[in-house]
Amino acid sequence: MMKKLLLLALVILTAVNCKKNAEKTITETSSEKEISVLEKIANAHGFKNWSKIEKLNYTFNVDRDSSHFERSWQWQPQKEKVKMLSAKDTVAYVRKEIDSLQQKADQAFINDKYWLLFPFQLVWDQSFEHVVKENVKAPISEKPMTEITIAYDNEDGYTPGDTYKIYIDKDFIIREWSYIASGNKEPNLSTTWENYQTYNGLKIATTHQNKEGSFKLYFTNIKVE
Repeated sequence: MMKKLLLLALVILTAVNCKKNAEKTITETSSEKEISVLEKIANAHGFKNWSKIEKLNYTFNVDRDSSHFERSWQWQPQKEKVKMLSAKDTVAYVRKEIDSLQQKADQAFINDKYWLLFPFQLVWDQSFEHVVKENVKAPISEKPMTEITIAYDNEDGYTPGDTYKIYIDKDFIIREWSYIASGNKEPNLSTTWENYQTYNGLKIATTHQNKEGSFKLYFTNIKVE
């Protein structure tokens, strides 16, 4: 549950430097149609292959104006083992057994994992409501897409109450998204989802950029076993 962890990434970087026919709205209920939308997004990104994955390594990079930030991860999801490697520190832990000293690393892990595998969080997470709108202008390309608003509750996770708006194409692939911190009405950040690559069946967007080009988040050294 990422919530304000995206904002945390930006803070770290700063520190180191209605027409009814035109738009259809669906609110969260127990309907099979809504659930299938989220499952279709996850499956379009390779979720059915997740159970086969034993190791996932990657480097999380952010370029913001003239600054660069990165940290690398070694993750064994079936065993819940995580190792973070950064310029300042190396931290290894088991997610079910984290202590107060490891919690900061785990917050960073959740942040970076949401950027990497948010389509899977749509079926992993339970603590949100969602609304689907069709034919909505995407924030960067301004192309009409299906918008799904993911609003997390105010109780669970490190930073509860945050909202995401994802924009999917006809194949249920995420092409853009916006992050709205808890308490805000307008997006704190909107970026692309692009440069998709497939690793052992996982379809991953390796690059995310804002409209102005001043912010670029991308993944390197991806290895999936």
